[in-house]
Amino acid sequence: MKMQRIVGTVGAAILAGTVLVACSGTGKEEDTSSTTTTGGGTKSSGFTYAVVTHSGPGDAFWDRVKSGAEKAGADYGATIQYNSDPDPAKQSQLIDAAVASKVNGIVVSMANPDGLEESVKKAVAAGIPVVTINSGLDKFKEFGAITHVGQSESVAGEAVGARLKSEGQTKAVCVIQEAGNVGLEERCAAAAKAFGAMENLQVDGTDDAAVQASITSKLQADPAIDTVLTLGGQYAVDAVNAVGEASSKAKVATFDLSEDVVTNIESGKILFAVDQQPYVQGFLGVTTLYLKSVNGNDVGGGQPINSGPAFVTKENAAQVAEFAAKGTR
Repeated sequence: MKMQRIVGTVGAAILAGTVLVACSGTGKEEDTSSTTTTGGGTKSSGFTYAVVTHSGPGDAFWDRVKSGAEKAGADYGATIQYNSDPDPAKQSQLIDAAVASKVNGIVVSMANPDGLEESVKKAVAAGIPVVTINSGLDKFKEFGAITHVGQSESVAGEAVGARLKSEGQTKAVCVIQEAGNVGLEERCAAAAKAFGAMENLQVDGTDDAAVQASITSKLQADPAIDTVLTLGGQYAVDAVNAVGEASSKAKVATFDLSEDVVTNIESGKILFAVDQQPYVQGFLGVTTLYLKSVNGNDVGGGQPINSGPAFVTKENAAQVAEFAAKGTR
């Protein structure tokens, strides 16, 4: 996927203000749960934006969200305060702290919207603009956020199910790595609706060895399974290893990217990945707040902004690999 195409797609999404959302992780890297950055060589705008996500420590997917937010901050001379916690109660506390410090805007991901409702509404009531990213599509308007930047889980899930069906696959297992994450459950449900014979497999996403073991066991118990659908890049790699360990002929497909996923797509070990472009979510989240600060804009016109879904296949993986290696895809 060429850069000019990416820029064009993102620009069109902003102007059209059309729909879409998502959530998950794609790998484990350094801990980026709490950082503050300021605009590099750009003259300071005097604005400070808080980015509060639901990620755990060292997740490559969220590293890309963070990188996008920080790049926007650098471009606009704004200070970016990035904090994250997978516990909704603690995430709410981070939002409350941002409100207390009187930031100029808040970007927040809402994997558990009900747990964040009070804090987000308090921010809006305090006159602080809020943009939701990644998760929270169904609640952003109700909570008073300007817009949502992300991917519709139902749209993406149905597209995945239809694509698997067109590939000739017949029986699938959908691997859910985080209990209670409504976005992940929605992905599997939508994929199953379009595909047919698909059942969920709950695993412990904090333990890669356990994920691989669970998938291996499932494949060995049911040789008729010819598809493993994972909901995050790192789990796709676990699934590839499980297929080998189980001596199965099952194909692997996944949501979300990592450099390893792209490599496995190129080698034919993964059929495809659905990219919701996390870098875009961070960048456009901050950009939307900046435009609100300097020009009073409500980007999106009250509608969500699409960051995906985009399919990465063997045909275009080499083009995406260049950007994945830089940590922006």
